Amino acid sequence: MTAAHSDERFDLLVVGGGINGAGIARDAAGRGLSVLLVEKEDLASHTSSASTKLIHGGLRYLEYGEFRLVREALIERERLWGMAPHIIWPLRFVLPQTQSPRPAWMVRLGLFLYDHLGGRKKLPGTDTIDLQRTPFGRGLKTPKGKAFVYSDCWVEDSRLVVLNAMDAAERGAAIRTRTALVGARRDGAEWVATIADAAGQRTVRARALVNAAGPWVADVLGRTPDVVADRGLRLVKGSHLVVPKLYEGDHAFMLQNPDRRIVFTVPYEGDFTLIGTTDQVWEGAPGKAQISAEETRYLLDTAARYFANPPGEADVVWSYAGIRPLYDDKAGNASAVTRDYVLDLDGDEERAPMLSIFGGKITTYRKLAEHAMAELARFFPKAGVAWTAGVVLPGGDLPDASFEDFVAALQRTRPGLPADLLRRLARAYGSRVDDLLGAATSVSDLGTDLGGGLTTREVDYLRDQEWAATAEDILYRRSKLGLHVPPGTEARLEAYLAGAAQPLAKSA
Repeated sequence: MTAAHSDERFDLLVVGGGINGAGIARDAAGRGLSVLLVEKEDLASHTSSASTKLIHGGLRYLEYGEFRLVREALIERERLWGMAPHIIWPLRFVLPQTQSPRPAWMVRLGLFLYDHLGGRKKLPGTDTIDLQRTPFGRGLKTPKGKAFVYSDCWVEDSRLVVLNAMDAAERGAAIRTRTALVGARRDGAEWVATIADAAGQRTVRARALVNAAGPWVADVLGRTPDVVADRGLRLVKGSHLVVPKLYEGDHAFMLQNPDRRIVFTVPYEGDFTLIGTTDQVWEGAPGKAQISAEETRYLLDTAARYFANPPGEADVVWSYAGIRPLYDDKAGNASAVTRDYVLDLDGDEERAPMLSIFGGKITTYRKLAEHAMAELARFFPKAGVAWTAGVVLPGGDLPDASFEDFVAALQRTRPGLPADLLRRLARAYGSRVDDLLGAATSVSDLGTDLGGGLTTREVDYLRDQEWAATAEDILYRRSKLGLHVPPGTEARLEAYLAGAAQPLAKSA
């Protein structure tokens, strides 16, 4: 098929709609650059929706000497919480020492560094507790002995991606999902790129190309001739299980295994516990990942080692897996591979630049975007300066950054709507909830309930404002309603999406 030519020209073509691509698009658009982001599937289709959902410094990375990465992540932790208090909130983690392969003094020293490396201001510091004397021991097989309790944050990972894309679009970026990069070539100081969507192929031009394709970063390099690709990529699969709630309380556990690997158990969606993650080398081409029987057994064995009523395979209600595109630092152990990122710039003033992103983690995405723009700054001398630190994401402008106060006010102003529905919508959309609800004063004003409180009003909003196109987009990325809705909801939703009008154009 011959690509149709287009007069579209951009400063920046970003390939990849995960957290790094969306973050870079937002940063660049806010500096006044014209930006096109293309994503071959949905936003956050793969790695960025398959995390452990934590905004954290990475306590275990201290063991590998990753002090710069941990410090940067710790600084970002409270900053991101302030930018999106509807989808990010604090979480206390209990670290039992009863089965620890590490001596208590070593763990406590690590936690001391963790508390002080990043200028913590709002999150509580580490406490040392006796499990037998606190509620934190309930549910454990051995509810006694010493444990440490420290702080990190939870994040709705795929929503973080969407909010960055929304902000980029509102600042002028063109966000095109289900649009693939077919290939790109240099034409002097410009890139000529062929992209394809359901309507066919066409070409666009860009001054610079950002390869933020995650596990497909090498694939994109292969579609662009005359590019120096001397960085290694190590693909590591991380898998998670979701089971019925293992213990009471809104705290998480960090569990240490005899092999020195760690596994988190985290309260999930009210009724469940999330268990993860694994570190398994991925040898094949990148693609849709699934948990293996070996990984399932490992996570269940970890739970059985610590909890009085551990889950079995029959208790697993959902699992997910993602491939992490890590920079290959030649570490022998997959768990020891650096989570730091490397930015590789190929090009100059006469050869159109291409910036490829290797590695990274959700917590440091904003800082990575700043560093990416610093790498590209000489090609865009009129671009604005760094601006994203502390600038709230869509829906994050809650009064005094207080989610609970916001929910209480929402429930007072809309007494005809169920309180639990308003809380869920506030968590997802923050201050943008009024855009969704409009003048609704009762559930009937929100259209048809497709199941579990998912109304056609909400579906329309997600199509028009958040690029949602399929039931999976809505039930498992824009939300986790797929875990809660009754049988038949997905079919009803797909039928509605098939019959509904085409979504509005989000950006030009």
